[in-house]
Amino acid sequence: MLVHHKDLKPERWYRFTLMEQLGNIGSDVIRAIDWKNKGRLEDSRFAIERALELIDLTVSDPKNRKRLREVLRTREALVDYFFCDNEYSTSDKIWEDYFNDFGYIAAMQRGR
Repeated sequence: MLVHHKDLKPERWYRFTLMEQLGNIGSDVIRAIDWKNKGRLEDSRFAIERALELIDLTVSDPKNRKRLREVLRTREALVDYFFCDNEYSTSDKIWEDYFNDFGYIAAMQRGR
């Protein structure tokens, strides 16, 4: 897998709250879904790879130690959905709803 966020330093990513991190991850997941539905599979793959890279940064963030089970389960289910047999039976809608909630919570935390 290529490194897509070459300029993103972990220290900068760690400044985001977990909700902001997951909201940003969700942006790439939703892009991957949109590209997949438009038949642009290479663009979809790049977007999901970016999301997985951000998940890995989120896992390495010390403040998220107590939330690793959920974050890693999400990573596993995304890989299953985009690259494997979708054994978890997720769907575009499930992923969009899941990640949109984090974006909404992050915006509320920022006072928007």
